[in-house]
Amino acid sequence: MKRTADAVWSGDLKTGEGTLATQSGVLSGQPYSFKTRFEDESGRSGTNPEELIAAAHAGCFAMQLSHFLAENGTPADKLDARAEVELIPGTGITGSALTLVATVPGIDETKFQELATQAKENCPVSKALGAISVTLDARLG
Repeated sequence: MKRTADAVWSGDLKTGEGTLATQSGVLSGQPYSFKTRFEDESGRSGTNPEELIAAAHAGCFAMQLSHFLAENGTPADKLDARAEVELIPGTGITGSALTLVATVPGIDETKFQELATQAKENCPVSKALGAISVTLDARLG
């Protein structure tokens, strides 16, 4: 399976701007710029590569954990996962911090933590992010 995304950029780093599009069409002509990547901490003026990595990581982790929980005979009612990707200008992406609040009937805390850790380590996006720190804070809610 292969997926594609396209980026078009015009201009220099600080004053240029670009658009992103994905194969699915979820993103189509989505603007991004120096401001959306490095200056707008609210994240409201457009997307950036780190936000897209965070979305991919949270989604992948939640899907992987749902599989492990179902295999354990304790399917989740809800997995609320978040990934926070940190970019340090001049250094690069340094980490992705996963947080999870899960509703999983019939599971004990020890088994839940074991499966959440396995999902963090084994989801394909976590594996792709092997050059950075990936942390997990998981709790039953």
